[in-house]
Amino acid sequence: MEKHNIMQQSIRPIDYLFDFAMSDERVRIVGLEGSRTNPNVPPDHFQDYDVSFVVTDMTSFLQDVQWLDFLGERLMMQTPENMALFPPELGNWFSYLMLFTDHSRIDLTLIPLEELSLYLAGDGLLEILLDKDRRCPPMAVPTDCHYHIKQPTVRFFEDCYNEFWLSATNVVKGLCRQELLYANDLFEKIVREELLRMLAWRVGFETQFSVSVGKRYKYLPAFLTTQEHETFVKTYHLSSVEATWHALTQAMALFIATSNTVATILHTSVPAYGENVKTYIEQLYRQNN
Repeated sequence: MEKHNIMQQSIRPIDYLFDFAMSDERVRIVGLEGSRTNPNVPPDHFQDYDVSFVVTDMTSFLQDVQWLDFLGERLMMQTPENMALFPPELGNWFSYLMLFTDHSRIDLTLIPLEELSLYLAGDGLLEILLDKDRRCPPMAVPTDCHYHIKQPTVRFFEDCYNEFWLSATNVVKGLCRQELLYANDLFEKIVREELLRMLAWRVGFETQFSVSVGKRYKYLPAFLTTQEHETFVKTYHLSSVEATWHALTQAMALFIATSNTVATILHTSVPAYGENVKTYIEQLYRQNN
């Protein structure tokens, strides 16, 4: 059995993972997921290695973490399924998120063999590197199509539009009260989220929904015009009440222009209350500045 080509080109820690899996009878399948299997992601040395071991005996691995020491010296590790503050989300799976002293990072997930079918169906960016028992069917070429922007319905558009404007009024309430933390929290968690969502939908229509804007919209700026990008960057200036007022007006302007475009493509109209709320916010700004 030979190593897959991607293994031959990788850094030492993942070579160690492959060698360990080859020699340990409990590990039957090794898979690689995420950005390192995505041809649309420019490679760099910050990319994680998202690796999964499909194993016959979860308990023996979970008894302690010393078995991971073969990977080298770790700067730190997180085990999300063993945390109290953040509830686990992987069911019977268990993950180790590791950063090493050579600055490489491996996110290693253990998966019970009986849940192999669930694993194989879970991610279009999956590449099987090792299959000792030939349990895996031929895999499609890894693709990020699962992560492409999804076309909104008119109802989705209306809900986004409504959430943006209602939350904007709550940001303004905080600004009028000089409650900067409250205002900024609402701005970042709700107003910005809906702005990003609307911008992504527009990009989707422009690209026939054939692209991904990445985790947390990280590739979105590449699809903005120079003027849009300049406006968008200004929405991040939140260091004072006055700065947040200005950031909100920039966000509103960008949202209005983008939602008008999306509404036209969807053959619908923007609700009239948007302009009314904009006027309301402008009046409060004048009264408080």
